[in-house]
Amino acid sequence: MKTTSVTSLLLLVLISVHGSVESNDVLYPYGHDQGDEVTPTEDDGTSGEVQLSIEFKFFGKKYKSLHVNNNGVISFNMAVSQYTPDAFPLTNGETFVTPFWGDVDNDLGGTVYYRESTDPDLLQKISEDMKEHLPVLHYRATWAFVATWDKVAYYGSASKKVNTFQAVLTSDGYNYIAILNYGDIQWTTGTASDGDAYTGLGGTPAQAGFNSGDDTHYFNIPGSRTNEVLKIETTTNVNYPGRWVFQVDDFKVPGGCIFQAKFAKEGEDFWSEASCSTKCRCQGGKVSCAEEKCPGSGTCEASGSFFTCKIQDKGCF
Repeated sequence: MKTTSVTSLLLLVLISVHGSVESNDVLYPYGHDQGDEVTPTEDDGTSGEVQLSIEFKFFGKKYKSLHVNNNGVISFNMAVSQYTPDAFPLTNGETFVTPFWGDVDNDLGGTVYYRESTDPDLLQKISEDMKEHLPVLHYRATWAFVATWDKVAYYGSASKKVNTFQAVLTSDGYNYIAILNYGDIQWTTGTASDGDAYTGLGGTPAQAGFNSGDDTHYFNIPGSRTNEVLKIETTTNVNYPGRWVFQVDDFKVPGGCIFQAKFAKEGEDFWSEASCSTKCRCQGGKVSCAEEKCPGSGTCEASGSFFTCKIQDKGCF
């Protein structure tokens, strides 16, 4: 059982007064004026089971309820109080959409909002965005569920660092989409996950992506469970920094391919391992690979989720 220090409790006041850098316009509207409900203000808390007015299809299964969990997870089968993230895939039936699975403690600062919505303005905005991100779907949203973690602190915090991020589930009655939006991200890890109380870094950093409950459909946003997840607000698969979009009734990720549960950009070459001996390419949503070593004059370096062969600071193609 985790305990909260006096220092951490004092920071609740500091965070409430000073707040954080305001989120960018990647987020959809949220808050009390949007009719949002809130989860309990407690460490490792949850909304409890939230009934939905539709059945949301998630990789072959339909769900009529979900849980919004303080630690950055929307879950379908059960509430989630676990604060240190496990690596995907999880194969014990845990079905997650995870914008930022880390040790949130909104008792120290921040609010977790959520609502189901058929508001015409929200649906129009989502439809316009999907026209840009997924033009082949001709998508017109008829339903949405919006969960927002607003300026939330981390467990054991001895700083004023807070995160703002959002998960949106939406459907047009035929297609089912998950949108993960990132505002200002300042920390990755709570102290119970071996993070530093003053920096919010180190230990086991946050996980982002989704997991279908078995080993068939899962995805890790680049940087998950590494220090690089701190930069998640600058990444995207739809050419819109801070936003990731997934079609979750089918295994589709716009803008690239899924390879080894990681994201490979469309049309880009990459090496799949640290020895740079297997060169791959994402083309038409599929990855093809062949044995090809990085020349002796080159260096094999980490690049995003994979590796690149660099020769005199130029990519090896």
